[in-house]
Amino acid sequence: MEVEPDYLPPGTRAELRETAVLDDWRKAEAGNAARLARVAGRIGALDDRLHRGPEGWRHRLAMMEAADLSWFVGDRIGPDRLALWISMRLSGVQDDTAALARVGWAVRRLTGGPGPEVDLSAFLDRRDPENMADEAEPFADRAGGWLDLMEQAADLHPITRACMGFHLWSLAGLGQHGDRMEAAVTAARIAASEGPNSNGGAIFAPLALRGAGGLRASGPPAERLERWLEGMETACLTAMRHLDDIAAWSARAETMMAPLSGKTPPALRAVLTEWPVVSAPMAETLTGASRAAVQRNLAWMETRGLIREVTGQGRYRMWCATD
Repeated sequence: MEVEPDYLPPGTRAELRETAVLDDWRKAEAGNAARLARVAGRIGALDDRLHRGPEGWRHRLAMMEAADLSWFVGDRIGPDRLALWISMRLSGVQDDTAALARVGWAVRRLTGGPGPEVDLSAFLDRRDPENMADEAEPFADRAGGWLDLMEQAADLHPITRACMGFHLWSLAGLGQHGDRMEAAVTAARIAASEGPNSNGGAIFAPLALRGAGGLRASGPPAERLERWLEGMETACLTAMRHLDDIAAWSARAETMMAPLSGKTPPALRAVLTEWPVVSAPMAETLTGASRAAVQRNLAWMETRGLIREVTGQGRYRMWCATD
């Protein structure tokens, strides 16, 4: 893990340090104004796309983002393991259940609920232990300090505020194991918290799709914001292209499956739209169909090239929609 440099200027008065920090981020925003406007437009376009699409799209993107963030923080939870954990709470013998819990938390926070600036403690599911040492600083105080700084930066664009909040996370004393996942998810929600995307649609701004280089902690605020915007733009474009692909797949699957009777075909198609990868037991649980009906329809779809098996195994097989 990279050591976060302390760019706070020397001094004993917190007010002066905070003022200097905020001024640095205001200058960084001014220097990246053109790209910031372009990235904000990308998020607005993603928001509109999600508004017009099925509910499952938001869940699908949240799963993808959470899985990519897990690689960024070192947990390395793939889409297949994440899908089994989220849908059925299944984990392998060698799986790190704490890591699965972290990425599961990320999916929940990226799919809905109150934002981090409403109640950060509730958002993070973190509370001070009852037997906390007297000399320890309460989490509520540390969270309050971070929130106060974010409130002072209300004049900054939400994307800039998200970047600033992410990079000041550890300096505010909010760090613990898994803190980078928490910081990234918090920032993703803040970046999409205002404007046309605040009433649904894009609940979060993607940060890690196609790589998490924008989250790298090095350099002064101007460099960090420039990297952040570049990474966010790439992630937004990746998300848009993926939604275009899954929309085309859904239309093709609906046409090809039209002759099939019963409730299972459309239900299975909806599950494959909402989840990046699906197993037969998952599909059985999510659709309410019988195991035989699920397996019969999966085999039918695989034979016709609508889905492909991704594990290469004879057991514990999983499928995804084809491009």
